[in-house]
Amino acid sequence: MLHLIAMAPQQNAGGSGNMVSTLIMFGAIFAIFYFMIIRPQQKRAKEREKLISNLQKGDKVITTGGMYGTIAGIEEKTILVQIADGVKIKFDKSAINVVTSSKENDQIKA
Repeated sequence: MLHLIAMAPQQNAGGSGNMVSTLIMFGAIFAIFYFMIIRPQQKRAKEREKLISNLQKGDKVITTGGMYGTIAGIEEKTILVQIADGVKIKFDKSAINVVTSSKENDQIKA
């Protein structure tokens, strides 16, 4: 039994230095995660929310499924997309991936 106690690592008074360096390391890892992963994801989410909230009738859009069309109507959570003459499909607003051109852009060009 005394042999086991003698083989145990000795603890000195400088043990608090290890704790501080460990906390600094965890802080650095959190900062890296925040600036490399969390912050850019929040920025993309805000841009996406802005895109969806600024949809207007007449905007040309591409859905997440690759469907090209023009917005024919807007409701609270859905939009009506005209994909051909007389062919309209209802989509959830979150299905809009890209706005290729809008009424505002068309008026600026003219």
